[in-house]
Amino acid sequence: MMDLSTYLKERSELVDGFLKIRIGVGAISRVDEAMAYSALAGGKRLRPILLMAAADAVGGKGTDFLPLASALEMIHTYSLIHDDLPEMDNDDYRRGRLTNHKVFGQAMAVLAGDGLLTQAFEVMTEQKGVDPALMVEIIHLIARCAGPEGMVGGQALDINAEEKHLEPAEMKQLHEAKTGALFIAAIRSGALLGGGSKDEVNALTKFATFFGLAFQITDDILDVEGDSKIMGKMAGMDEKMHKSTYVSLFTLEGAKAMALDTLKKAELTLEPFGERAEPLLAIARHLYNRNK
Repeated sequence: MMDLSTYLKERSELVDGFLKIRIGVGAISRVDEAMAYSALAGGKRLRPILLMAAADAVGGKGTDFLPLASALEMIHTYSLIHDDLPEMDNDDYRRGRLTNHKVFGQAMAVLAGDGLLTQAFEVMTEQKGVDPALMVEIIHLIARCAGPEGMVGGQALDINAEEKHLEPAEMKQLHEAKTGALFIAAIRSGALLGGGSKDEVNALTKFATFFGLAFQITDDILDVEGDSKIMGKMAGMDEKMHKSTYVSLFTLEGAKAMALDTLKKAELTLEPFGERAEPLLAIARHLYNRNK
């Protein structure tokens, strides 16, 4: 049985090492310092690890795709910087330290996010050993999942939903875009890069959908039950912002039952992959147990 903590540590260190070397190359202003402040602040590195694990699951070598994987972390970090701004979620802490705008000011925080998003696509093109046609497909997928059809569109829905009661279908659409889309980008990209068959890519994309839903449900649970010091961000923000969550719609116990049911569905999608998908399975189970 694999040691998940060691696996996550080794993979996250690869991403950290890449980002430390890459961010700030050719710096001409303080924006690079602001970018590095948030990008190198730690974090789970979940999206790049999922990309690499998905490539491994179809018989590839995930660590060969470190630039593409790390670019996903840059996109994710940009979204966090912008989410934390006063005009958005207005958070003071992220990853256990002051949010970017609290240190560098709002204007520089906006630019740091812009810089990470833009540079992420530059970094993707530096990936070696990938067929150009596949690279175009991957970049198109990531751009779509990160843009107005995905993460950005979901964030817009989230802003419009403040002070409103969402129906379950509306909340599902919101979180599939805001949270789930980038998980699909990571896992589907990894499956494609690893040389997965059409059936394998589709199965892992289905897993990504369940994974994203389970992640959001447990995130809502943690916002109620979590420890701010452990999470590195303030708990109770959903209630403070008067947001509809899986907890507010289905109760705390109902949300926990939904999370478990979603985890079981995710597990079923991985059965055809056997031991190759053990890291993905372990990460999904760890995700569920993080609320306990």
